[in-house]
Amino acid sequence: MTIAPSTPPRPAVAAGPHVAAVADVTALLPTREDLLVRLDETLPAARRWPTTLLIVGLLRRDDGWPTPATTLSAVTMLLARSLRGDDWLGASGAAEFAIVLAGDESAAEVAAHRLTTAVAALGIPALTAAAGIAPLRTGLTANEVFRRAALSLTAARRTGPTTVIRYREPV
Repeated sequence: MTIAPSTPPRPAVAAGPHVAAVADVTALLPTREDLLVRLDETLPAARRWPTTLLIVGLLRRDDGWPTPATTLSAVTMLLARSLRGDDWLGASGAAEFAIVLAGDESAAEVAAHRLTTAVAALGIPALTAAAGIAPLRTGLTANEVFRRAALSLTAARRTGPTTVIRYREPV
């Protein structure tokens, strides 16, 4: 699982001349641009090795904005330690985490339910999560896969906590 961009971020807090620490671990996550690059690299092999994009979005019942860095850090650490070694974790937006999972939509749905339930179990008042899923398919662009997962996340957020929605083609 990749959790650091290729160029290291500037340290948020300097602990001394020899040691630098990052105050917010979310600063270590790859960005949406990195996600699109990862999807572009992964799409050609999607026919042979099923891969799915999962976006976990936080839901908050309080009206505070933005989400506190401590909350984002706790969720980032939870997600990072909950994924397998061949999965990829990045940030896709404010309070949203993108995960490129090796596996089909069924496996991603199981993982998404497990992850959204784990976020709710963190014990952070008023914090839950929802998720959107979109499979990588040959013939799609990285932007289209991302759009499909984000659309599914929007629908899941409207439905409520721990909801997971898979993208489905319109009939």
